[in-house]
Amino acid sequence: MAINLQKGQKIDLRKSTGEALTNFCVGVNWGAIETVKSGFLGFGSKKVVEDVDLDLSCVMLNSNGDLVDWIYSPDYNAWLSKNNMPLGKLTSKDGSLRHSGDDRQGDVGGDDGLDNEIISVNLNSIDQQVDKIFFFLNIYLNQGQNFDFEQIPFAKIRMYEGTPTRVDNVHSNFDIVTDASYKGKGALILSKLYKKNGEWKFDAIGDPSDDKMFVHTIQRILESYK
Repeated sequence: MAINLQKGQKIDLRKSTGEALTNFCVGVNWGAIETVKSGFLGFGSKKVVEDVDLDLSCVMLNSNGDLVDWIYSPDYNAWLSKNNMPLGKLTSKDGSLRHSGDDRQGDVGGDDGLDNEIISVNLNSIDQQVDKIFFFLNIYLNQGQNFDFEQIPFAKIRMYEGTPTRVDNVHSNFDIVTDASYKGKGALILSKLYKKNGEWKFDAIGDPSDDKMFVHTIQRILESYK
C-alpha cells in the first residue's frame, strides 16, 4: 500500500518486501485550469482551458552542501546564457537521473493517470560524491496569468516503480493542493533524497516560497537547506 506522505515526513526507501528501492520515478501530476464562461448577454456558454506550466527540477549536492550537478529545463538556456548561468539539461552527468521533458499544459479533461513531468532515478548509478538530491517545483506564468498552487487541479507528487509512461507500483504520494500554506505561492521545495549511514532515505519537505524563477529556488536551497 502506498504511503500518504505528510509535510516533513521522513521515510526509508524500502519496498513492502523489505528490499531497497533503488530504481524509481519521482513524478508530478496536475491539470490545466478549465472553466465555463457564459456567452454574450448570458446566452450560451463555452469551456475555457488555461494552460498550466509547472517545472520539475532537481539539484545534487555533496556532503558540504556544494552544487555537484543539476537538472532543469533547457527551454530557459537563452536567458541563462545571457546571464552567465549553468545551462539547463535533462540528464545528470552520471546518467542516474533523467527528466521526461517539459509539459506546458497539464491534463485536459481530468486526470489521465500519468504524471506530467517525471525524473527517473537510479540510486545505484549516482556519483559517489552526491550526498543530497533536492526536488523542487516552480510555476511558470505566461503573460496575463496569475495563479498559485492552491488553484491548480489535482496537483500532487508521487514516487513509483515503473517508467514515465507506465506505473507499476506506487511507493508514496504527497498531495500538494490540500495544504493551505501553498495559497499565493509559486514555488515549492518538494523533497530530498539523502544519505544516512550509507543508505538513501527520503524527506517530504513541502516548503513553499515566493520565488519567481527556478534559479531563485536553487539559491534558496544552497543557502538554507544544506
